[in-house]
Amino acid sequence: MKKTLLLMSFCGLLLASCKTEKKEKEEEVKFLVTNPIQKDTIVTKDYVSQIHSIQHIEIRAQERGYLEKIYVDEGQYVKKGQLLFQIMPKLYQAELQKAKAEANFVEIEYQNTKKLAENNVVAPNELAMAKAKLDKANAELALAEVHVQFTEIRAPFDGIIDKFHVRLGSLIEEGDLLTNLSDNSKMWVYYNVPEAEYLDYKISQRNSDEKAKVNLLMANNQFFDYTGVVETIEADFDNETGNIPFRATFPNPKGLLRHGETGSVQVTLPVKGMLLIPQKATFEVLDKKYVFVIDKNHEVKSRIITIGAELPHIYAISEGLKTDDKILLEGLRLVEENQKIEYEVLKPEKVLSSLELYAE
Repeated sequence: MKKTLLLMSFCGLLLASCKTEKKEKEEEVKFLVTNPIQKDTIVTKDYVSQIHSIQHIEIRAQERGYLEKIYVDEGQYVKKGQLLFQIMPKLYQAELQKAKAEANFVEIEYQNTKKLAENNVVAPNELAMAKAKLDKANAELALAEVHVQFTEIRAPFDGIIDKFHVRLGSLIEEGDLLTNLSDNSKMWVYYNVPEAEYLDYKISQRNSDEKAKVNLLMANNQFFDYTGVVETIEADFDNETGNIPFRATFPNPKGLLRHGETGSVQVTLPVKGMLLIPQKATFEVLDKKYVFVIDKNHEVKSRIITIGAELPHIYAISEGLKTDDKILLEGLRLVEENQKIEYEVLKPEKVLSSLELYAE
């Protein structure tokens, strides 16, 4: 019995000793803390974009009739003037023959009347009437020739044929959509810019003759090989979104980009006086970013921040912090709200330089 009591007492003393030692170790832990730093930097902005061909048009029928021939295939590259479709031309060819015959007949009448007028056999008015009939016949002949030409649908420029909306033998009405044609030699990439960033852009370009250059991140998360140039900005802001559309032009010599694709335009901008912190000093709750700020009583307080831009391993903060705030750099999972801690302050310059070294 005495042995059991002694053993229990020893275990109790040992447990108490362990707890005391653990408590002392916890109190001895010093957390690393730093400050936000304000400095000029270069930030990259991402904008969701829509990719359009420099020319993208509908190919429609200009005459009524049955689709007699299709000379190309979907997705085929065609040259300007190349024959694409043939609408059955027999009716229009018959009208053309009729118009030619009528024009020849009226031409003979006019020549006979002209000879008679030269010999004063007929009055000048009769010659004028014959000339008017000839002009009318020639006009009708030209119109008939146009109708025949319209049965041949040709490419108005070099480009790629889209899917067909008709099939061989279809009855085509005037104005029916046959296909689309895209000129992908260059691509227009549209993206929307908020008002504040639009103003920053215009101010930065005020004294520069060079057009701004941008990059395109494609849907497969790879960058397009060629750099784009911002060539135009639309006239008006969208009152609902507060954005204004920009248009950048990208060369597309390999034909990789197609009309209707999406991507992200990346714009690199110099920004003055950005407030920078390490990304590892932040945590996320319900899609909101937080940091732990250490107050004057050494207590941990969580605070919401707004990310203005994202750099490699660094966040640029637009709201929520000041340069004299102390933020927890490491051990975010080891602390709780309102917990009192001991800490060591690291200079932000040293912290950022180590991040840049790590990024390399």
